Amino acid sequence: MRRLLAAITLSLCAWAVLAGPLEDDFAAVQRGNYSAALRLFRPLADQGNAEAQYTLGRMYYNGDGVTQDDGEAAKWWRKAADQGNARAQFGLGLMYDLGLGMPQDYVVAMTWYRKAADQGYISAQSSLGDMYYAGRGVQPDYAEALTWYRKAADKGYAHAQGALGLMYEGGDGVPQDYVEAHKWSNLAAARAIDKETRERTTKQRDRLAGKMTPTQIEEAQKLAREWKPTLSKN
Repeated sequence: MRRLLAAITLSLCAWAVLAGPLEDDFAAVQRGNYSAALRLFRPLADQGNAEAQYTLGRMYYNGDGVTQDDGEAAKWWRKAADQGNARAQFGLGLMYDLGLGMPQDYVVAMTWYRKAADQGYISAQSSLGDMYYAGRGVQPDYAEALTWYRKAADKGYAHAQGALGLMYEGGDGVPQDYVEAHKWSNLAAARAIDKETRERTTKQRDRLAGKMTPTQIEEAQKLAREWKPTLSKN
């Protein structure tokens, strides 16, 4: 289950478009021609190319064209992460967070999440929100959780939007506000890519509607229609 959830999280980040000479190599991955991709990416990774190192790590993480190996994935992601690759930094954070291929260590997970989040990486920003909200690797801090969730939610990240909905519903670090809670839950349900998030946030939205007046629901729906994501490179 942990690996499934991690795979969903990584899939939300997607394969970013690679520029320059890596474009053809990336196209091989998109087509599922993993043996060709492996031949193309490994020499570049050995030469220190951070994008190739990240991609090779992801192939090992997912078992795409290679035997699935968390240790190899972590090795290549660390090489890329040390060069500042935000996706690799997030991937390492996720592995430490879930204890995949290494001892679970929330403090180290937060370190890598923050490096990626500070570069504007949406999934890492949302994950930092999770850490602060739940108190994993840090004392629970609703204000910090709200800050990081909002950064990701404003860019359209469904998990963070659903989390904001819960915070407004429960009055966690914010004044309780069912209209805001419904708005964010509604946005999350509409934008979720994976089935689990879509179903969870749909139930969350519908539960909230049972606590609201028709006027409040109408206002929340209007706010959701008018909402626009901020621009993001991720």
